[in-house]
Amino acid sequence: MRRTGHVFHRKLSGELPTAVSGRECFVFSEDGRSWLDASGGAVVVNLGHGRPEIAAAVSSQLQEGYYFHPTMFTNPTVEKLAERLAAHAPKDISRFYFMSSGSEAVETALKLARQIHVCRGSHSKYKVISRWKSYHGLSIGALAATGRTAFRTPFAPMLPQSVHIPPPYCLRCPWKHTPSSCSLDCAEALDEAILLEGAETVSCFLAETVSGATLAVYPPPPGYWRRIREICDRHDIVLIQDEIMCGMGRTGAWFASEHYGMEPDLLCVGKGLAGGAIPISAVGVKEGLYETVIENGGFVHGGTFSHHPVGAAAGLATLDILENEHLVERVAEFGQLLGTTLQEHLQGLPWIGDIRGLGYMWGVELVADQKTFHPFLRQDKVTERIFENLFGRGILLYKAIGLGTESGDGLVIAPPFTAGEAEFQKIGSELAQAIQDVLS
Repeated sequence: MRRTGHVFHRKLSGELPTAVSGRECFVFSEDGRSWLDASGGAVVVNLGHGRPEIAAAVSSQLQEGYYFHPTMFTNPTVEKLAERLAAHAPKDISRFYFMSSGSEAVETALKLARQIHVCRGSHSKYKVISRWKSYHGLSIGALAATGRTAFRTPFAPMLPQSVHIPPPYCLRCPWKHTPSSCSLDCAEALDEAILLEGAETVSCFLAETVSGATLAVYPPPPGYWRRIREICDRHDIVLIQDEIMCGMGRTGAWFASEHYGMEPDLLCVGKGLAGGAIPISAVGVKEGLYETVIENGGFVHGGTFSHHPVGAAAGLATLDILENEHLVERVAEFGQLLGTTLQEHLQGLPWIGDIRGLGYMWGVELVADQKTFHPFLRQDKVTERIFENLFGRGILLYKAIGLGTESGDGLVIAPPFTAGEAEFQKIGSELAQAIQDVLS
């Protein structure tokens, strides 16, 4: 489709409404329509739309000073944001390197892991291990680690070498285990991959703490992350947890690693760090690893817009709101109600394969056969059709496709933290009706 104007849009097929404003849980268009934003866009809008506190903080910082090159100056706003994040971060994560996007945060973490090994004298450790069915961004380094085949294929000749292992995806366990027979082979796969590659060549393991859109939200089984931590420690591998989607309160904890009783070495955050108001991301670093790099000449990295004071101002305002309104605690309290409400509306439908999640981050997987979990064919575009039906009903969800191999359909439900029972009921009832409209 050829559009008038000069924007190279991300979506090139179909009409795009023109959004002109957002308030609380709703987005409003130029032609007077409105949508309940039940996914926070791409799981970004955690505080709701149109927060005046963030606008005021950004305006104030713009008037005080909006650019100080990070090799020439620090500034109080960036310093304060790092201090506030450290107060909530996992144990020993005490330093934060600020970038603009999630992809940049991942690239930063991958480079930092390599430099940590170089500083220690382990120059042969450079390989990245990540997981299939993962998403870490679309810049070249982040895409190399990403495990979504459709995104990788067009650029495969350009991607740096990386190694992928199966994700913790119990519904389609490649080892055919059930929860009662699980022996965490999905975690042991990391140990095997390290040994096959040679531990002396492996720099880091990168994974989403809770799998995001590529698996329509999938929390790992009990014990998974502790086993991963043990394996990384045994082989001197830097453990990077990607919490760009699942961090900043989304799961009912400030950081999702809290649910699993372990700490990463590096932690990537973004998306909800400023509630979608301003592009900002960060990499949290353990103090000891920071000291290792500092004592050996510093980190060979940077960015024109790294450590940006306006982004930091939005981040500080976001933290103020999360703390003052006790929104992380709210997500912990009402998250299960969101899941229960989805179950109540959807469990009787013959195409529901699974409903899973935690906090305000849930996924619904759709199947052609509930007994075998056989997926719909990709060419049927079930997810896209349900999305369009919901869009017409004034509900925004986030699409998840290719959950199995090439096929597999799901939707992500991740409303703003201010959403409550009325919004949950609306989401559940409209989703149930949309599924019936499309698949009956």
